[in-house]
Amino acid sequence: MRCILAFSLIFLVGGVVCALPSTARSAQVEQTATTDPGVAEAKRLIAQAQKSAPRQAIPLYEKALRLFERHYGSNSGALVDVLLYLGAAHQALGDYAGALPYFQRSVAIDEKALGPEHSDFAADLNAVAGVYRELGEYAKALPLYRRSLAIVEKRFGPEHAIVAMSLNSLAVLYGDMGEYQKAMPLYQRSLAIREKLFGPNDPSVATSLNNLAGLYQSTSEYAKALPLYQRSLAIREKVLGPEHPDVAVSLNNLASLYRALGEYSTALPLYRRSLAIAEKAYGAVHPDVAMAINNLAALYQAMGDYAKARPLYERSLGIVEKTLGAGHPRMGASLNNLAVLYRDM
Repeated sequence: MRCILAFSLIFLVGGVVCALPSTARSAQVEQTATTDPGVAEAKRLIAQAQKSAPRQAIPLYEKALRLFERHYGSNSGALVDVLLYLGAAHQALGDYAGALPYFQRSVAIDEKALGPEHSDFAADLNAVAGVYRELGEYAKALPLYRRSLAIVEKRFGPEHAIVAMSLNSLAVLYGDMGEYQKAMPLYQRSLAIREKLFGPNDPSVATSLNNLAGLYQSTSEYAKALPLYQRSLAIREKVLGPEHPDVAVSLNNLASLYRALGEYSTALPLYRRSLAIAEKAYGAVHPDVAMAINNLAALYQAMGDYAKARPLYERSLGIVEKTLGAGHPRMGASLNNLAVLYRDM
């Protein structure tokens, strides 16, 4: 899946963008909701959008934003929740460039309205950093994640759930950057906090297990990675259901480990199931679907079945170019994968 998690504010359930609005921001809206018809209509549109899939939600949120702007002005804190909803909806569709200006605008408004040490401002920073990471702009993401973590540690203390989420986000970025030794203690600390707060079978624990396993896989410590992937998958299937996008992530990652171990027959059904779940959750054109297709192609290539690998690589390349753009690092990786296949054929 891929909707940005701005702490507890925004999340995705069953393909629907949902949100928990900031109490501080919502108070300003509530004061005029019963007297101004424009504000009342905006609230109705937001409620309707939150029951809709991301693509259908976006025009509803946009209309609500215009109504709020008309009533409150363009720099009011009352706009931030709907800005975050819009950013989250674009990100859920894999439209990271489309999400970025909404998140950036929320940062500017909240910094002025709430101050640079407020937890809502930290959430805004986290959201922008997440988009930069998805766009491959790691140098821009890093200071934002660090600043966000510093704010929430000061605000909530070292063992809060929000701190665990922030630690995990920073660790993911370090992993993407190949700085595994920096990522490892962050993942371990995040996992420890979540297990202490929520117990061993919470979905957030599954996320930490999955990410820590991925790090072990990146350093070729396969024996350490395997039980973590398996435990993460078991938690997600039990708690979230067998067709949840997070289950697709666990299946894909477990399959990648089996592929690295040369156990192709074990990996193949896992990759296929992961792709089927991703396509059902996101549709045919989404970065996560492209990744699932690419990984299935890589397995077929490793098996020497080039005829099956080629159309999958080509389809994955087309999706990456359409959703992420020609300058994204994954575009280069997709082109390289296809070139290597052509060479081997």
